[in-house]
Amino acid sequence: MAEYAHPESLVTTEWVSQHGSDPNVRLVEVDVDTSAYEQGHVAGAVAWDWHNQLQQTLRRDVISKEDMERLLGGSGIDNNTTVILYGDNNNWFAAWAFWQMKYYGHQDVRLMDGGRVKWLAEGRPTSTEATTAQVKTYGAAQPNESIRAYRDYVLGAVNSGNISLVDVRAPAEFSGELLAPENLPQEGAQRGGHIPGAANIPWGQAVAEDGSFKSADDLAALYGGKGIDGGKETIAYCRIGERSSHTWFVLTQLLGFENTRNYDGSWTEWGSIVNAPIEKP
Repeated sequence: MAEYAHPESLVTTEWVSQHGSDPNVRLVEVDVDTSAYEQGHVAGAVAWDWHNQLQQTLRRDVISKEDMERLLGGSGIDNNTTVILYGDNNNWFAAWAFWQMKYYGHQDVRLMDGGRVKWLAEGRPTSTEATTAQVKTYGAAQPNESIRAYRDYVLGAVNSGNISLVDVRAPAEFSGELLAPENLPQEGAQRGGHIPGAANIPWGQAVAEDGSFKSADDLAALYGGKGIDGGKETIAYCRIGERSSHTWFVLTQLLGFENTRNYDGSWTEWGSIVNAPIEKP
């Protein structure tokens, strides 16, 4: 059985149970349901609210370098801290935070495999006390643009035909039947469909029933079966960039695809571009 390309990017729930309170470790919970943390979280974890801490509220963008420095420093994180991210919904938003931290150059950041669901399913202890972190000084690197794709870059790449595109949305979104996930408002893009040539591999297919990631062999079969094998530059997208961050994590950290980007503008942007090429089944 093949091993993950970067096993150091994952920790088990047992590892967190043993090392979560180590002096140089900071646990961070990032949930879709931002009320989940208050209901019970891993002791010592701080919470990040994806609505207003991981994105700019006025302009559509990830947080700035300066805001990332404030967020990490205020969470008790410096440049040498081992950061363990986890959350609900199969670590969806935790993976988005992971991608952003790598974008700004943090060296030691990992996901807790299985996330919040696996921790609770195993009957591990939780706390309802909010964690107060000692503020530290953090210096972020300049953005690593090699892991991010922008609209014009994707437009040019689609026209060249030299890339692999992964649309990680649900099949009904890929077909254009829906403009957003069924449980979210129908807002964002003006048109439905997908980027020409994209393979539809919904993000949730990368995890097992207990919320942990599937084996490297199973993941290679899943993506390779749709022609995504790392042989070309690979770009993942969804609706607004969070689900595709999860797939970016799988492709880069678990399968070791080196030339892989997250197009966080995703379908909300692409489906509203004048004269953008769109396919429907």
